[in-house]
Amino acid sequence: MHARPHPLAGRVVRLPADMGSGADGLGGQEFRIEDWWDHMTGASWREATDMPAVLQYAVRALTKGLPGNDDVIYGKVGALGYLLHVSEVEG
Repeated sequence: MHARPHPLAGRVVRLPADMGSGADGLGGQEFRIEDWWDHMTGASWREATDMPAVLQYAVRALTKGLPGNDDVIYGKVGALGYLLHVSEVEG
């Protein structure tokens, strides 16, 4: 559980182009970081199985081999919310 907000909370970052433009269409997009998922919700992303952003993240994490930890941030591209592993944002 993260005790403090993500250092980039409230900021906009440009996602790496190599994230691709597949179903998520996130590569090269501006992503407004809200906070660590667990800091915002008080629980691991694995516990929110009924949320579309979590389900989408779970599929991407599995197919891309992302770490299975809770270093996951929530943010938005436009009006749509996404979960990203911190390694996808910080390289």
